Amino acid sequence: MIKQKKKETSIKKVESTFKIHKKKRNLPIFSNLIIINMKISALQQARAAYQPKLPQALKGVVKISEGSATKSVADEEAISKMFPNTYGLPIVTFECGETAVDYPAINIGVILSGGQAPGGHNVIAGLFDGIKKLNANSRLYGFLMGPGGLVDHKYKELTADIIDEYRNTGGFDIIGSGRTKLEKEEQFEKGLEILKELNIKALVIIGGDDSNTNACVLAEYYAAKNTGIQVIGCPKTIDGDLKNAYIETSFGFDTACKVYSEVIGNIQRDCNSARKYWHFIKLMGRSASHIALECALQTQPNICIISEEVEKKALSLDDIVTSIAQAVADRAAAGNKFGTVLIPEGLIEFIPAMKSLIAELNDFLAHNGEEYAAIKPAEQREYIIKNLSADNAAVYASLPAGVARQLTLDRDPHGNVQVSLIETEKLLSEMVANKLTEWKKEGKFDSSFNAQHHFFGYEGRCAAPSNYDADYCYALGYTASQLIASGKTGYMASVRNTTAPAAEWTAGGIPITMMMNMERRHGEMKPVIQKALVDLEGAPFKAFAAQRETWAKETCYVYPGPIQYFGPTEVCDKTTATLALEQAK
Repeated sequence: MIKQKKKETSIKKVESTFKIHKKKRNLPIFSNLIIINMKISALQQARAAYQPKLPQALKGVVKISEGSATKSVADEEAISKMFPNTYGLPIVTFECGETAVDYPAINIGVILSGGQAPGGHNVIAGLFDGIKKLNANSRLYGFLMGPGGLVDHKYKELTADIIDEYRNTGGFDIIGSGRTKLEKEEQFEKGLEILKELNIKALVIIGGDDSNTNACVLAEYYAAKNTGIQVIGCPKTIDGDLKNAYIETSFGFDTACKVYSEVIGNIQRDCNSARKYWHFIKLMGRSASHIALECALQTQPNICIISEEVEKKALSLDDIVTSIAQAVADRAAAGNKFGTVLIPEGLIEFIPAMKSLIAELNDFLAHNGEEYAAIKPAEQREYIIKNLSADNAAVYASLPAGVARQLTLDRDPHGNVQVSLIETEKLLSEMVANKLTEWKKEGKFDSSFNAQHHFFGYEGRCAAPSNYDADYCYALGYTASQLIASGKTGYMASVRNTTAPAAEWTAGGIPITMMMNMERRHGEMKPVIQKALVDLEGAPFKAFAAQRETWAKETCYVYPGPIQYFGPTEVCDKTTATLALEQAK
């Protein structure tokens, strides 16, 4: 009875505190709140009361400052011809203004596109608050389950009650997300139908490089037809590969890396306690190794592989395996039979020999898939080896049976191998074990090797955003509202100088065409936003490279702990090590 009274008292205290916070912000109070049934956590309640910080320029009257004309990062002639209405636009910056402007009420549409990233809800909240400040009668419509919602006319109006329940929360569940590509005229026209029906004058697409490429194409199409509909993009992806001089980071990267680093730190604490396992940890990031590099800088593992370096040095799979095995042997000789290895998800595609093998397999199976499928499973491996070129056959024969089979069976709708499904962490540990067994026979290794395997991916995509991501995303959404008010289209919201206090951040927008180049996709040259890979001459990689030999030999683990939302600003508002090094702060 006493315990029950204490529980009820605790619940009442939390509810009372939550009501006070919500009243201060004029937000709705959740009804029928039952914490013990996990309808909403105490942390979620406290985070709902958090007011994201804004750049000073966005707090009052805002005026726009325009720079000079821009050009694409590459393939200027081709890009300018494909985007005659949205190419060469100036970079814009928002500054504190003096004269208020009366803005008419406007209807806005918003889409969450692609994989989830922490902070997406705050982008929408910032957009909502921004348009409401411009005119309280403005309305926001969310298209459901990604770009497909626009094409299929599935939407809902996002009102204050809905928005307030999602402030500072992770996930994209407010309207859902999807990966439908907007690239056909038929799709553009179907979207235009519902935009006109709802009297929507601007569409905000929140997504990564492919999604914002779609936004650019859509903006050009609607501009060419004089529809009067603006299209604005916001930079999202935990992979961190949507960045440049004006997009310092994609939102969600900070939170995801902090989540992964916490768990890596926990594993390393266990590793240093048990002292008998090598942990092989695969991290999300197919096209770039930003996550692996950031987590390495935060946790100081024994080994971290950077795919871009592997490609530049033309390392073979055996080169990578040998280097890991050597580190295992050296640490064992010093009495340390444990360690950690960080592996980027897309490593396989960056190993030149594997890349060549995968390309030949894709081509071969595209033409001989039925014949291959008809062969008995026990004979399929030899069939593949006999039909590959000598070099690729040798690489294929060296792979563990499970991985080799996966390379030939699991294909995507375009006929390509799904490398993200390859258990690279197990592949490497198995090959390291085989290498050490050989060395033991040769008298080069006299110890034991035991491996554990992990893949951290989805765990970080929908975490409650860090203070940095909560602030950054809110500012991006608010900036998008100002770009709309300024009549811009084909722009991406940009918030810079984010290692400084939020009041000093610079808000504005950059033309999406400025980030584009031509790349071959599915056999055709298409305009796409250029991915930002790890810069091997950049400060983050150099900082890592300067320390990795020491980390490999010694136990230098750092244990970051969980994300901190309350406390000193130097703890709670801390940016990623990557951004701090890039900004030299």
